[in-house]
Amino acid sequence: MRVLIGAQSNDDVSDDDLTTPYAADASAATPWMPCNRVSSVDGSATGAAGDSGSINNDADGRVFRVLRGLADVIVVGAGTAKAEAYGPADVPIVLVSRKAQVPESLRDAPAGSVYLATCSRSDGVNAARELLGEEHVLTLGSHRVDLALLKKELADRGWVHQLCEGGPHLLRDLVFQGCVDELTATTVPQIVGGGYGRITEGAPVETELDLTLLLEDHGTLLGRWRVKN
Repeated sequence: MRVLIGAQSNDDVSDDDLTTPYAADASAATPWMPCNRVSSVDGSATGAAGDSGSINNDADGRVFRVLRGLADVIVVGAGTAKAEAYGPADVPIVLVSRKAQVPESLRDAPAGSVYLATCSRSDGVNAARELLGEEHVLTLGSHRVDLALLKKELADRGWVHQLCEGGPHLLRDLVFQGCVDELTATTVPQIVGGGYGRITEGAPVETELDLTLLLEDHGTLLGRWRVKN
């Protein structure tokens, strides 16, 4: 792996070397929320199996692990957690679901390792409280999840480094509500074709980005894009 754009210049970047370029800058706002996504050259966020594992590779996996190691908490849409068969992580996972759904793969997770952000009007909120514990279910808004309030709520709990791992609707909504600080985007050297989704889905939203880091590994491009204020 080599650096194409960034302060560091090295043609053999180790995992330890990756920690510094992917850490939040000292001058960065807190809380800080990057969103990590992967796609093919032709824009697909998944392959034939319907998950990111269909297209990601070792280089993407290295950055994925580094970003998780830097995070205080992981924020992910419940649909993505289901599709990717999420299990418990080293830090708490916060599921975002208007329907208050907890994927099967996380229903038996240790107490306190899984939180749910949902709406007070959700039909599933009582069942989620019974499953996860009332203190682990955050009702933020009546008809949709107030994502800006979620970001603040997590920071108030001491989780200031908040890693979002998608999915496409959640990323779009986080950008729209001004919550995402940067996008860490991997482009794998594949053309997938088909009708697979992109890394964002939903109503149009326009946000300009600044490229602050670009790595390359056997044709895989790994960028760090900061959201312009």
